Amino acid sequence: MSKPLKIAIAGLGTVGVGVIKILESHREMIAARAGRPVEIIAVSASNRSRARGIDISAYDWVDNVLDFTTRDDVDIIVELIGGSDGIAHALARQALDRGKSFVTANKALIAHHGNELAECAGKQQLALRFEAAVAGGIPIIKSLGEGLAANRLNKVYGILNGTTNYMLTQMEATGRDYGEILEETKLLGYLEADPSLDLDGIDAAHKLTILSTVAFGVKANFDDVYTEGIRRIKLVDIEYAKELGYRIKLLGIASLAKAGLEQRVHPCLVPNSAPIAHVDDGFNAIVVDGDFIDRTFYEGRGAGEGPTASAVVADIIDIARGHHGPAFFVPARAMQEVALISMSDRVGPYYIRLHVEEQPGVIADITAALRDQDVSLHVMLQKGSEQDGSVYVVMVTHDTREQKLMNAMNQINALSSVIDKALAIRIENL
Repeated sequence: MSKPLKIAIAGLGTVGVGVIKILESHREMIAARAGRPVEIIAVSASNRSRARGIDISAYDWVDNVLDFTTRDDVDIIVELIGGSDGIAHALARQALDRGKSFVTANKALIAHHGNELAECAGKQQLALRFEAAVAGGIPIIKSLGEGLAANRLNKVYGILNGTTNYMLTQMEATGRDYGEILEETKLLGYLEADPSLDLDGIDAAHKLTILSTVAFGVKANFDDVYTEGIRRIKLVDIEYAKELGYRIKLLGIASLAKAGLEQRVHPCLVPNSAPIAHVDDGFNAIVVDGDFIDRTFYEGRGAGEGPTASAVVADIIDIARGHHGPAFFVPARAMQEVALISMSDRVGPYYIRLHVEEQPGVIADITAALRDQDVSLHVMLQKGSEQDGSVYVVMVTHDTREQKLMNAMNQINALSSVIDKALAIRIENL
């Protein structure tokens, strides 16, 4: 058996601890699969004395993670710190510049700096791996880059954030509104340290940027992803969606066509007939469309110690086997720059929820605003009055261009009878 592969781990949170557990408990199995032993040489974290439930005394402790990059006894640096910039970015650059392969679970780092890091790794003939950055235990990066490599992929979409999927599932299952479920989610520790990453769709947008790059071989840019979260979803929307034959899911959707690249993250009404409509709680699911495979579907745990650490260790094993191919499965110099499709050009049906004062002429004013923008209605629902004399009105449109709908929504929101800002949710007939 070849000489051991020696690694250093930066970050000993949930995932870092999980990586150590897997490498220790499956030591012999991993050595057999990798063709060589994998040894942890050094570790680092912000707090050395923190109780982690594992013994790290056998490993060198390093206070400054950048010192990993100058050690001759380290082959791979595993970064589990997080954040797109700062120490994580500095560590990645120095590791690759100084001849160390790099494994990370950091989706923000790859979404913002993946093109740069891939180019650096390619020049140095080093491995840059990030399977754990997207969808936890689902091996979607390798599936896109290797298993589906014979196909021209045209669309990838899915549930990329388990926290928001859990929240939407619980709203439907318990009949509690967004605020109550949010507080419960905080207590359970499911939210990121910065909750906006989950609630505003940023986490999902990071992951979609990575998926676009791998699936299409393009230089995807996080700043080009249209991003919208779930903060405005109410229980009434969940209930009306159910009545109409849909469920609400926060989806990341990317597609590449002759017109260009489309990347968007936002809540969607998904028909009950779609398999992804039935992916609940903390699970992720990803659907891939390609020219020779038609469609493939992947589902699994999207986060947590075990699934994410499993993906990190799989990357380490790949490197141990000598797999040092391009990070995004095409050389960095061959990645294309493509035109972008504006969100305002999106065409499809929409769900619209209005909360208005119940008075004569309200519906006429609303439909006039829609008519002025050539937005035609397919369904309109109105139920009994609220105690304050207001009423919810829900409409489903025929296919319409997003810009026209937004123009109509601006007119509707200007009406004195509208109590809350109108909500539009895109319907995706997947």
